[in-house]
Order: sequence, then structure tokens, then C-alpha cells
Amino acid sequence: MSLIARVLAAACLLGSVPAMAADAAAGKAAYAICAACHGAEGQGNLAMNAPRLAGQEGWYLKRQMDAFRTGLRGTAPGDIHGAQMRPMAISVSAPAALDNLIAYIATLPDAPNATTVTGDVAAGKAAYGVCAACHGADGKGNQALGGPRLVGQDDWYLVRQLKNYRQGLRGYDPKDTYGVQMKPMAATLASDQAVTDVVAYINSLR
Repeated sequence: MSLIARVLAAACLLGSVPAMAADAAAGKAAYAICAACHGAEGQGNLAMNAPRLAGQEGWYLKRQMDAFRTGLRGTAPGDIHGAQMRPMAISVSAPAALDNLIAYIATLPDAPNATTVTGDVAAGKAAYGVCAACHGADGKGNQALGGPRLVGQDDWYLVRQLKNYRQGLRGYDPKDTYGVQMKPMAATLASDQAVTDVVAYINSLR
């Protein structure tokens, strides 16, 4: 067998080996630093400006951790909360460690917090038509389109992030493909009242 043939055969063999499963137990130990702000059960903490993590899809959590680590989030002037999160994300530097952390978060109870935002649900439903294309009519997200789950997320956090997009605190880096796509969508909500209304509608999807 030629050298090239042996290399190709070895590559095929390696490709057939399943990836190592993430270790949720190891992730639990790493989660201790996250718990200080996001809560022991990933329930979030408004007083700490930390959203709930429990119930969010692992693929989205991973994408956001990578965004913080690479500066696609948390580096815009004025994004105080993003700047606080960025060093936390950077501390989880190894891919396996991040996989383990996300595996542990997936074990946390998915129990949404009480709502804090009220608005015109009917007006919010009309405005949500733009959001549904990527986030789903039920607000449960669509990985194929890169749209995360919205239903069940802290409503105050959704309001803040929509405003962050409108103000250029998210989606500011051209390398942030999904953020750049989201920015003009948030801009369709031309007022703070419109933001509140659409989040009130998302609350109604629970």
C-alpha cells in the first residue's frame, strides 16, 4: 500500500471514531464561577444582571461564549454587562471544558421565572411576525437559522438585548454573522414601547 493510501485509510478510520461525550460532572465543578451570577440552578439573577441559562439550547450557549471570548460581544463602548461577562467566558478556554460546562447546564431544571414586563400583547404579536421567521412562531427557536429560543427567557433580559442591538452594543462587528443579521430586525422596533410590547407577546407564548 502506498503512503498516500495509508494516510487516507488512517483518516477514514479516525473519522469513524465517535467524539468523546461531554462530562457533565466536570462541567458542574466549572459552573461554580457561573453560579455566582447566574444562580445555582441557572435561574438567573436580575440584581446581578445575569439572565437565566437553564432551558437555553447548548448550541446557542456555545456560540455566545465564543462570541464573548473572541470579542464579538462585550467589547462595544458602553456595554457594561457584556464587559463583565467577557473575562468569565475567556476563563473557559479549552473546547472540552466548554462542552462539559454546557452539558451540565443542560441538566438544570427548566423552570421560567415570573414575568416582569407588561405591554400591549396584540401590538407585540403583530410586531413578532418579523421575529417568527428565525425564532419560530412558538418562540422556541430554530437552530438551522441560528435563532435561539426566546420563550421562557427572562423578559427583562430580552428587552435589554433588543435595545442593545438598536444602540449598537450588539451586532457591531461584521464578523458576528448572526448579530449583524439581528441588528436590523431589532431596528424594526422603533420605540421602547414597541420593544416592551413584543416581549410581552413572547411572555404570552409560555
